[in-house]
Amino acid sequence: MMTDPTRREFLARVSTLGVLLYQPRLDHPQEQLPTRTIPGTGETLPVIGLGSSKPVMQIPTAGTDPLAAVMRMLLEYGGRVVDTAPRSEAVDAEFGVLLQQPDWHNKFFLATKINTTGRQSGVDQMRQAQRLFGRRTMDLIQVQSLLDLDTHWPNLREWKETGEARYIGVTVSSYDRYERLEAFMRSEPLDFVHLNYSVMETRAEERLLPLAADRGMAVIVNRPFMNGSYFGMVSDKRLPAWAAEFDCTTWAQFSLKYILAHPAVTCVLTETTNPAHMEENIQAGFGRLPDEATKRRMREAVA
Repeated sequence: MMTDPTRREFLARVSTLGVLLYQPRLDHPQEQLPTRTIPGTGETLPVIGLGSSKPVMQIPTAGTDPLAAVMRMLLEYGGRVVDTAPRSEAVDAEFGVLLQQPDWHNKFFLATKINTTGRQSGVDQMRQAQRLFGRRTMDLIQVQSLLDLDTHWPNLREWKETGEARYIGVTVSSYDRYERLEAFMRSEPLDFVHLNYSVMETRAEERLLPLAADRGMAVIVNRPFMNGSYFGMVSDKRLPAWAAEFDCTTWAQFSLKYILAHPAVTCVLTETTNPAHMEENIQAGFGRLPDEATKRRMREAVA
């Protein structure tokens, strides 16, 4: 999920319309998230993960307790994918303390990024992550937004060969990088591709998701709520009654279930510091998913 104020404002508006809002599933609080397989290795990942970049950036003002509560909620349901990006050393040091708690050590599948220009700068970001997060081996290292890709990609390949990275990949979060991403996917054996996709941003369905499936690449999805703007777009709409046909009770789950209905998707990231919102998102991983005919109705419902 994205910024909490956006969602809080959205929920306040729609609650007066009689929309069915989030209710904790107290009947199965320990139910474990479904998993999907990483092509080529057989390792599985839970289908809902945490995008932690913005929550980490809130540490200087909010402390680590909100982020810790969300991470704890994720673990309670068997989730373990946490995606982050390099921030200031002081902030990442605090995040690293969380990751290295004795009862959490190595429980998370940690995906980090290189988001700078220049070879040595990229190496420095990697070394800082290793040091602050207490890991010699990163689960996944990605070149963020294809930034200085030709410079960084040889380093990522080397880190995989030396055992400092288990998987390597790249990220995009906007359509304007799709063409370059597609060309790179066709030329390099990526382990992961990380891209934007939602019920309102569907272009990945046209070429990138089928290509990832054909090339044996795992897919992480970002922007399921379009950085929060999704909630503003649906704030004057009632959740369709037929959403219950695929076990959907909220607008957040509406987009998440749309994403998870695509078989090429491995995991979708949500971003929040509110554990109730995290649990709401997690519930999208359970129950039925929409078929293609229903997905067409879903696109029309939010248009």
